[in-house]
Amino acid sequence: MEGGGGAAHATLTLPHALRQRCRQRVRLDNGEEAGLYLPRGSRLRDGDRLLSADGLVVEVRAARETVSRVSCADALALAGLCYHLGNRHVEIQLGRGWVAYLRDPVLDGMVRGLGFEVDVAQQPFEPLPGAYHAGGAVHA
Repeated sequence: MEGGGGAAHATLTLPHALRQRCRQRVRLDNGEEAGLYLPRGSRLRDGDRLLSADGLVVEVRAARETVSRVSCADALALAGLCYHLGNRHVEIQLGRGWVAYLRDPVLDGMVRGLGFEVDVAQQPFEPLPGAYHAGGAVHA
């Protein structure tokens, strides 16, 4: 259930992989432990709000992760790179003139082989949902 528009009572920072798990024990940013029980197939995104059974509103934050980031002013070349990454089922995050994926030295080598420069960055990773994924996260 969505947590409303007021201020959150707590925050929960998780990396991308853990924001996809439906059932897990988590530690809120204030140190409190909690159980996370979401409908199967849910994906949490940065800024999502969760409402606990006892009325606590928790805001989800995407943790900073090590990503490989490729910038390119040529939209057609960047689209081609996204095609190659998608062909390998790599989750990607897109921005204007850049694409990022979770750091992988093998993929970095492939991307360099295609003529791109790869930079390593620390940033929240928010990949595009897959084509078959239902739109948006379900809040619980």
